[in-house]
Amino acid sequence: MPPKVVTRFAPSPTGALHIGGARTALFNWLYARGRAGTFLLRVEDTDHARSTPEATKAILQGMAWLGLDHDGEVLSQFDRADRHVRVARHLLAEDKAYKCYCTLEEIAAMRRTARAKGRSTLFRSPWRDADPATYPDASFVVRIKAPQDGVTVIRDRIQGDVTIRNDQLDDMVLLRSDGTPVYMLAVVVDDHDMGVTHVIRGDDHLNNAARQMMIYNAMGWEVPVWAHIPLIHGPDGKKLSKRHGVPDTREYQKMGYPAAGMRNYLARLGWSHGDDEFFTDEQARAWFDLDRIGKSPARFDLKKLENLCRQHIAWKKDTVLQREIADYLATVGAPPLTEPQKKGLERAIYCLKYRARTFPEIIAQAEFVLVSRPIVPDDKSVRSLDMPSLRMLAELTPQLQNATWDRDTLESVFNTFTEARGTKFGKLAAPLRAALAGRAVTPSVFDMMLVLGRDETVARLNEAAINPPRGEARPGS
Repeated sequence: MPPKVVTRFAPSPTGALHIGGARTALFNWLYARGRAGTFLLRVEDTDHARSTPEATKAILQGMAWLGLDHDGEVLSQFDRADRHVRVARHLLAEDKAYKCYCTLEEIAAMRRTARAKGRSTLFRSPWRDADPATYPDASFVVRIKAPQDGVTVIRDRIQGDVTIRNDQLDDMVLLRSDGTPVYMLAVVVDDHDMGVTHVIRGDDHLNNAARQMMIYNAMGWEVPVWAHIPLIHGPDGKKLSKRHGVPDTREYQKMGYPAAGMRNYLARLGWSHGDDEFFTDEQARAWFDLDRIGKSPARFDLKKLENLCRQHIAWKKDTVLQREIADYLATVGAPPLTEPQKKGLERAIYCLKYRARTFPEIIAQAEFVLVSRPIVPDDKSVRSLDMPSLRMLAELTPQLQNATWDRDTLESVFNTFTEARGTKFGKLAAPLRAALAGRAVTPSVFDMMLVLGRDETVARLNEAAINPPRGEARPGS
């Protein structure tokens, strides 16, 4: 029976959770969750000077929004420094590492000499095989003894077998001169101690795998399955960064994109399941596999993200969608909906959800049911309330007062009304939108009327006639 799958996401808390990191977390989450495995979270805060609690909080908030739940407590790499040091000292005692007393100035001078003679600038320490009796009373770093011949083969599930000549590997530093462990050592020790079976991360770490394997092999530990994901590029083909817009995952939350749509889109960035574009979390967990991740960088496309978000909004149950809208309002610090507004949104949601790409678009379309009388038309819609239009509304209103309030009847009333006056519905739609919503862009007139009900619809039409826009007289005056 194969061992239980254990994956991890290990961000550095020096900034917010960016899109590339979010996708890495998602891939690890999908792979573990789809195999009844364990998904762990480790904060790689060995660079304590740059790591901040605010950044850690931002990363956790980003993952929480995306719904990427992790197992167990969040592990701090910095807190495990003693364990990392013990491993380095063990390798030192086993003669698999050594003390190097070369100063930075000496190393730089050696490289200048090598460069001048046209030789490799790879540093070779003269202390590698030195007699301990010759050790000076000075500060030192601890270096691992890298293999000097043969090759190291990184067997990567995405990149294939990657071969690196061992004479191209330097004796990597494990402990700095102040006795603190370096990141490369800490990563290996933590992954081993956490039981990580699959290391799924960006392919900018591919070269690190060969160096980290030196530690695995020296300690006699099993090497995890490597899976290095191609990076995400912007539309211009360059590595995704701030210049492409919004790399911070939380900003997409604040812009009102649904988390399910973001998960769907991130999963499709570099991974595919046939021609499937839209899929649920359940399907993603069942389908996701490392073998379907491509080798080429994916390109971030905002239009594709928005298209998937639109589909997810349309697919959601109305009650779920209303709850997510409430969460969005809380996230951006907007006032919560009042009880009447909640009830209005509940009635209207069916006609709002099929075109919106974000929650703000739903809220904007729902304006007609969220506002109270008096309705104040905006600058664009007020132009529709000229005198001829107001006269038509005044003539129409009595016919609506006694109509059966369903779509077929309302459409019949409007058809009869427009035919009798030799006009088209389009001439009537604009002033109706202005009177009912105060906006030029709204859901369909019939949907608004059905949501508002007869009494509110008639009241708004009457109000428009009684209080015409400035410069217009009342109809009939």
